[in-house]
Amino acid sequence: MNVEQTVLARRSATRLTGPGPDDRELAELVELAMTAPDHGRLSPWRLVVLRGDERRLLGGAMAEAAGGDPADRERTAAKALRAPLLISVVLCPQDHPKVPRWEQLAATVCAVQTLILLLHERGWGSIWRTGALADAPPVRRVLGLAGTEQSLGWLYIGTSDARRPPAPRPPGDGRAKLSSLLAPVGPGA
Repeated sequence: MNVEQTVLARRSATRLTGPGPDDRELAELVELAMTAPDHGRLSPWRLVVLRGDERRLLGGAMAEAAGGDPADRERTAAKALRAPLLISVVLCPQDHPKVPRWEQLAATVCAVQTLILLLHERGWGSIWRTGALADAPPVRRVLGLAGTEQSLGWLYIGTSDARRPPAPRPPGDGRAKLSSLLAPVGPGA
C-alpha cells in the first residue's frame, strides 16, 4: 500500500477486538512516527501504554471523574476496555525561545497522525478518542502527569471488527480550502 492509498483507506475503527500490536511492533511504529514534523526536535510528547488490567485502572479513574450514579460510573469505566491496547497521548510542553506551545501541540498531533497511518498500513484498527475526562484530575493522577503535561485522549488500537466495514468517506472539495493573497483559488474562481 502506498501513502496515498493508506490515507484514502484509513478510517477510525469504532469496534476493536484482540489482538493488538505487541510491544516490539509498537516501539518500531512509534520510532517511525517520530519522523513527523517537529520544530526543534523537541519530541514534546510521550505515550502511556495501557494493556490488560492497566485499562481497568484508567477506567476507574474515568468513572471517578465522571461521577453520577453507579450505573453511569460502570458504563464510563467500561470505555477503557473497548480495545486490547490503549495509548494515552500526553503533551509535554517545554519552555523554548523559538518553539511556542502551539507548535509543540502541532508536532504531537503530527506524530500521532503518523502513528495512526502506520498502524493502518500494518493492518491494525485505531481511533483517537478524546473528551472531558481526558485531562480530569483522577485521570491525570493515574497516568502520572506532571503539572505542565496535558492528556490529549487515547488511541484505541486493535483488530478492526470485520463485520463492520468502514463507512464510505464523503468526497471533499480541496479547492474550497484554498485561498490566495492575489487571486481567488476556491470554488467559482
